[in-house]
Amino acid sequence: MDGSDGKIVMLQVCPFGKRACFGITRHHKKGLFFIRTDILSVGFDNITLSEAVNTAMDHIERGQRCRVVTPNAEIGLDCLKNEDLRRVVNDSQLVLPDGIGVIYASKILGRPLKGKVAGVEFAEKLVEAMSRAGKGLFLFGGKPGVAEAAAEKLTAKYPGLVIAGTNDGYYKPEEEPGIIKKINDSGASALFVCLGCPKQEFFMDRNDGALNVPVMAGLGGSLDVFSGNSQRAPKIFVDLGLEWLHRLLKEPKRIKRMARLPLYLLYAFKSKIKGENKNA
Repeated sequence: MDGSDGKIVMLQVCPFGKRACFGITRHHKKGLFFIRTDILSVGFDNITLSEAVNTAMDHIERGQRCRVVTPNAEIGLDCLKNEDLRRVVNDSQLVLPDGIGVIYASKILGRPLKGKVAGVEFAEKLVEAMSRAGKGLFLFGGKPGVAEAAAEKLTAKYPGLVIAGTNDGYYKPEEEPGIIKKINDSGASALFVCLGCPKQEFFMDRNDGALNVPVMAGLGGSLDVFSGNSQRAPKIFVDLGLEWLHRLLKEPKRIKRMARLPLYLLYAFKSKIKGENKNA
């Protein structure tokens, strides 16, 4: 059965949200098909970085709505306990596995994903593709001045990129309608929402019907990276899946948060032992 939002829907029951079961595949005009795989209640798209960018660009070109979320192990744990967050994540059109913990969990459960798709890498590759197409991007989030600094550095690196607008992430609830209007009036083709989880996910979900931008992506601290305020781990750490270790060495106070990675893997082992989350 062909779904109205461009999916082929198999006749299976999905317990984790209308877009989050093994029986849903995604396709676009370039002929690529992606299978959504359940990892501890979150349906991840089994997709490479280039496939994710191609899919987002296809939605931009067609003006079709696409919400992108990038859960890591920490967000995955939150989804286990927070039904509202789990619904928002699973109802998104692209769910990218951002973090080595998700990849390890997929292997433990016997359903290995193609690989990690880091949100910041997806964002930069999408920016590069948008610059070639002359598309407009709105940057939303970070402390005052961060989005503007990120815009300056991105346009210097990708001259064809159009920055449709910026807005910091420090605002009062009553200011939100004005921000929505600002985004819509900008005519942006894509919106990067960098408010941190779960604020960014709930913002996108809450305003899904009000925002006119085709592609919006929740990207956490990506603007800090693009602005130069924060540095990614060296390539060797990234290649070895040790970005978490690099962050811990630089910020020892993160140790409590880092402890959630082994906890996530423990849940995966527990699920495997109990025989849960088996393929349909």
